[in-house]
This record gives sequence, structure tokens and C-alpha cells, in this order.
Amino acid sequence: MVPSRYLYLIRHGEADDDGALTRAGRQQASAAGERLRYIRFSAIRHSPMQRAEETADLIADFLPGVPVGASGLLGDYLPPVSGQPDLPPPCAALLSSYTPEERSEGAELASAAIQRYARPAGQDDSELIVTHNFLIGWFVRHALDAPDWRWMGLNQCNGGITVILYRTGMPASLVSFNDIGHLPPALRWTGFPAEIVPPPR
Repeated sequence: MVPSRYLYLIRHGEADDDGALTRAGRQQASAAGERLRYIRFSAIRHSPMQRAEETADLIADFLPGVPVGASGLLGDYLPPVSGQPDLPPPCAALLSSYTPEERSEGAELASAAIQRYARPAGQDDSELIVTHNFLIGWFVRHALDAPDWRWMGLNQCNGGITVILYRTGMPASLVSFNDIGHLPPALRWTGFPAEIVPPPR
């Protein structure tokens, strides 16, 4: 049997302007922890940002004994944008809001994050990462072998769960994307672009 490595990517809970989780954000994190409580994770890694650390700590309450730690590779930065000469205006505006230095640093961090986390393992493994919208899109783009810029437009809700499977000799498999089934209706869609939120049934 080829070992299976499952990488769980969770966007942090909703946060206020100071970076701390809101009441809804704490509820989203706890709901994610409840959803994942029976999975045997080898580790929980999170962005150094406060909102991600608080989310990881709340999830960890449901996963006793699983080591938790921060990684600078999982921070809130701009992944590479290349391979598309004419970006849509909103994407071009986002890109222009970052300095060349910030873009260069983000590209280096994003490449290192893929090298560290987006890989098969020698044995069955599941690892949990709590991070940010852009970086989750970057991991999904990589799994689908899409152009660098295509992480743009891949949006996750606060508390949404994305799962990617890595196996030696096989292409990466996107198991689930932005799963919010564990969130009560009132806690869904925060952090998601309002113009593309599905209409209520």
C-alpha cells in the first residue's frame, strides 16, 4: 500500500480589526475542532498571526496530545503571481497594493511552504494547518498544477476546511475544498466575497 498523507488546511476564524477572534470566530474554531476530533493528527501548525494562533488553540482543545506550533511559512503574505499577462482589474489592484519587496518575500515563503508541507510521507499521516485565505488558495493551485496566479479567486470561508491528499508516485488529490458543513448557517460565509455568496435556498 502507498502511504497516504492528508493535509488539512483551515482558514482562521473571523477576527476583529485588532486581529483577535470575534465571538463568531471562536465558535467557528470550536466547530472545526468538533468536526476533526476523531482524526489522528501528527501535528497542528499555524500562522504566527493572532487570529490563526487562537483558532489553532481552540481546535487543539478537541485534539488532546497533538503538538501545536507556529510556522513563519504559514503567515499572511502574497503568494507568487505570474503566468497571466493581463490580470482582471481586482486582481491587478491587489497585486499593486504590495511593494516589490513584499511580493518577493511572499514568493519565497510560498515556495518554501510547498516544499515543507505539500509532499508525500513515508507512512500514513494527517497534519493540520491553520492559516490564511491566500495561502490555502496557493496550496490548492499547486495540487491542481494550475498557473501561479490562479490561487486568486480560490476563496475560503472562516473556519472552512480544505483537504489535500499526497501519495508517492501519484498526483495530489483535492479531497475537499472550503467545507463548511460543520458550521451552523449563521456562522457560514464570513470572510467570503459577498458578491459570490450562494443565495439562500
